[in-house]
Amino acid sequence: MIPSAKTIQIYLPKGNPRGLRLAEMTTRTVRLIEIPRIHIDDFFAMPDANQVGLYFLIGETESTDKPLLYIGQTGDLKRRLNQHDDKDFWTRAFVMLSTNNSMTQTHALYMEHKAIATATQVGRYQIKNGNTGNKPHTPDPLKADCEELFYTLDVLLSTLGQPVFESLNIKENNNIKKQSSGDLAVSSISTADALPIADSQPTLFYYKAKDGDAKGYYDDDGFVILAGSLIRQAQAISAPPFVAKIKENLLSGGKLTPINNKSYQLTENQLFKTPSGASSLVSGRSTNGWIEWKNEAGKTLDSVYR
Repeated sequence: MIPSAKTIQIYLPKGNPRGLRLAEMTTRTVRLIEIPRIHIDDFFAMPDANQVGLYFLIGETESTDKPLLYIGQTGDLKRRLNQHDDKDFWTRAFVMLSTNNSMTQTHALYMEHKAIATATQVGRYQIKNGNTGNKPHTPDPLKADCEELFYTLDVLLSTLGQPVFESLNIKENNNIKKQSSGDLAVSSISTADALPIADSQPTLFYYKAKDGDAKGYYDDDGFVILAGSLIRQAQAISAPPFVAKIKENLLSGGKLTPINNKSYQLTENQLFKTPSGASSLVSGRSTNGWIEWKNEAGKTLDSVYR
C-alpha cells in the first residue's frame, strides 16, 4: 500500500505537550489518547473514560532491549485501567475509542486479537499478554468496519511515536523475509489479518568485518539489521558496554545462533536506535556506523542520508 497524504489533529486538553494528547484523523471516527501514567486521573475525569475501547500499556526496563507492551480491550476504560494499577512496567497508556460511540464490544474483541497477533508478528515490542485474545465471530460487514478502524489506529499510534504495527520486513527478490513470532506462529495469521508492506523498499546497506557480514537498512526509527546476517562472537575491549548486553539478550531469546566457533547468525530482523549501535554489534568493537555501512555502489550511509 502506497502511503497517501493525511491530516491529523493533535489536541492538548491541559496545554501540556508531555501530558494528555488526543490524536484524530480528520476524516475518521477514531480517537487515540496518549496518557502518561502520572496524568491518569486527568483521563479518568473525561467522558471518554467510560467508553468501550482498546488500550495499550507501554514501558521499558533496564533488562530488556525492546519496549514492553500489553494490549487489552474493555467496555469501561476507567474501570479496566484502574485494575492495571498493579502492573509496574508501564509508564504510558494509549487508548483507542470511537468519537461517535459506535464501537461495540465485538469491535474491541476483534481488534484486540488482531493487535496482539500483528504486534507479535512484527516484533518491535516485547508482548506482555499471556494469551492472544478471543477472536469473536465477526460478520463480514462488521469485519470490514474493524479493518478500517485498525488501519486508522495504526496511523495514529505511529504519529504519537509508537510504531507497534509497522513491519521491519522488506521485499528481496520478490520474497518477504518473515520474522520469528515468539509463542504465536506467523502461519496462524491469515492474509486478511496481515498489514500491507509498502511498495517503496528501502536501500540496502552492507558491512563486513572480521567474522561478521551483515546487511540492513536505515529508516525513521533507526537501523535494521536483517535476519541471516553474521555477527562476530569475539568482542574487543573497545566495544561499547551495550553490545555485550544486546548480544546476551539475543542469544537468550534464540535470535542469535552459532554457525561455527567464530560467528553467530541473526535469526530475525533487529532494530537499533543508531547505525553505530548496529555496526558495533556486527564487529564486536566500537565503530562509526555512518561510514561503515555502504550501499551496493559503495556510498556510505552518511553520504546518502546526511
